[in-house]
Amino acid sequence: MSEQGKPTVTVLGLGRMGTPIAAAFLSAGYSTTVWNRTHEKADALVAQGAIRAVTVAEAVAASSLVIVPLLDYNAVRQALKPATTALPGRVLVNLANGAPEQARELATWAAGHGADYLDGAMMALPQTVATPEAFFLYSGSRKAFVTYRTELEVMAASHYFGVDPGLAEIHDLALLGTGYAALTGFLHAAAVLDAVGTTPAVFAPLAARWMNGIAQFLPELAREAASGTYEGGVSTVDLNRVGVDNLIHISRANGIDTDVHEPLKALLDRRSADGNGKDSFSSVFELLRPRDAPQR
Repeated sequence: MSEQGKPTVTVLGLGRMGTPIAAAFLSAGYSTTVWNRTHEKADALVAQGAIRAVTVAEAVAASSLVIVPLLDYNAVRQALKPATTALPGRVLVNLANGAPEQARELATWAAGHGADYLDGAMMALPQTVATPEAFFLYSGSRKAFVTYRTELEVMAASHYFGVDPGLAEIHDLALLGTGYAALTGFLHAAAVLDAVGTTPAVFAPLAARWMNGIAQFLPELAREAASGTYEGGVSTVDLNRVGVDNLIHISRANGIDTDVHEPLKALLDRRSADGNGKDSFSSVFELLRPRDAPQR
């Protein structure tokens, strides 16, 4: 504990996310130890009051809570390898991006070295750390999450998904998938409009306004998908088939690749061919569920 009665905190890795995370803990009054392979990266934080650790073992030994915002799981393993003797009794919070099985493997490795483990996923940009815009996802040790939730909230709003260490990564990838689809759709639309003289900069505010409206529609889609009840939807499969067909047509007419929307067209065509053209657009969910899921 620090003199203020707060847990001491260590941040390993001072890249794009590690630096603002360490700065957030300093601003919140935490005794913060920092380590980076390139020691000079810690200079600005040390000037703000951070404690520079020369070795990773020294950094881990300095704090009860060890935050690791490195690039990937291999980097985390490599960084911690010289510090295994310092891990017992620590809470290790891994914020690297990876696959669920990697999270589970690292949790087992951490437990084997006496550390409690939380896997985390950062839904934030560097400039949004410690602001209301950011949120982090966690899974793994419930005890660690409950004990250090106040500290985790210094970085961003915290959401806990359960004791399976892989759950944070699964939810992270699901959110990334949602974002990638939206951003790819925007870039495709921008290419279509650019071909007729409307620049992406002019289009972006309109797209943002439209996406805000779509975001408001998500709870209704979620309700329909969860219940398996798709009758009476305001946006039907056949209605959207027409829209997607026209989008593909105008793309081809302007020499724009249609790969972005062809998979959706195929799903809508299948749903309509099965006699579900009057169902809500959300009924596409039934084609995306696992093949062995019970029919509804």
